[in-house]
Amino acid sequence: MIKAIFMDYTGTIIQEKGADLEKIVSRIWKNSRLETVEETVRYWWSQLKTMEEKSYGDAFLTEDEIVDCLLERLGWEEGLEDDFSQLHKLFQRFWMYAPVFDDVKEFFEKCPLPIYVITNNGACYVQECLEQNGLTAAGIISGEMVRAYKPHKEVFDYALKISGCAASEVIHIGDSVVSDVNGASAAGITPVLIDRKAEVQSADYKVIHRLTEVFKYLECI
Repeated sequence: MIKAIFMDYTGTIIQEKGADLEKIVSRIWKNSRLETVEETVRYWWSQLKTMEEKSYGDAFLTEDEIVDCLLERLGWEEGLEDDFSQLHKLFQRFWMYAPVFDDVKEFFEKCPLPIYVITNNGACYVQECLEQNGLTAAGIISGEMVRAYKPHKEVFDYALKISGCAASEVIHIGDSVVSDVNGASAAGITPVLIDRKAEVQSADYKVIHRLTEVFKYLECI
């Protein structure tokens, strides 16, 4: 019997877009040697994921620290000349005020089970987003709490501890196969991939196109 729902934050609750993110990308592109907006986006996300993968245990860096490191790297690798403190504040605004997907509020309102948000972002930023959008979570579990980012199973294990549930009693919803599907599976949790663009088919895990579609699985998992 499913007793709680775990869910990802960026890409599942908030969209990877918005005025703050547009300002970040535009400023980095215009003030560096990166030639296109697309190249700028690819550079940032690939470097971010690499640093998150290496950030573990004694080598752990918070998302804020990672942002500072990547901005410095952009300075000496790509000649970025800008006010790094201003760019950092824009990242913090993005984490808090990026638009939520249009199915999120309905999901939170109708979900019959407690929802725990599992995130690589700092819990304070996620809490601000939830409050701004009138959403209530039973808990927010951040990578900072265990000094590891998804897909490391420590994040999911800690969420199980906080929720008081066994792995068989929760499902995890996320938009990333690597971070969410593989990470949840490693902890023994049933993963559900949210694919709003309907681009993915899989026989290995469940795929939904709107968050509320997960309700039909609660009794049969």
